[in-house]
Amino acid sequence: MQTGLGTKLRRLLALLDSEVQQVYDSIGIDFRPRFYPIVQLLLEGPQTVCGIAQHVGLSQPAITQTLAEMKKRRLIAAAPGDDRRKQMIRLTPQGRRLVGRLKPVWVATHRAAIALEAELPARLNEVMDQAFLALDRIPFNRRIHNKLRK
Repeated sequence: MQTGLGTKLRRLLALLDSEVQQVYDSIGIDFRPRFYPIVQLLLEGPQTVCGIAQHVGLSQPAITQTLAEMKKRRLIAAAPGDDRRKQMIRLTPQGRRLVGRLKPVWVATHRAAIALEAELPARLNEVMDQAFLALDRIPFNRRIHNKLRK
């Protein structure tokens, strides 16, 4: 049986996340790889949950779950925004201090990713960007339906 694209992508992500997590654990930093894009966004300033979800490209429930984990670790806090119905999420002072410890790890991770890509026949980042553009043009569900008709 041939392994599907989605299975391969999930396996690659799980492998990369697991390896990065091992680095965090080995240096005694309580941080998860899935926190990274949220922290990067919050470094620019407070954000709404919806804004984070849109920027990161995940569902609002998935972001809410991740934010709950981050809040338990006192990395983030929420406060009412201009519109009282929306909470503004921001990094706490503890979260900002942790970023200082994490920056060297992030730089090393970026360099390791570049080195990994150099070993591949194609730049994975570029291939992924092209895949996202192709799926913007024709969503995958439509591609599947088109193949069902043939």
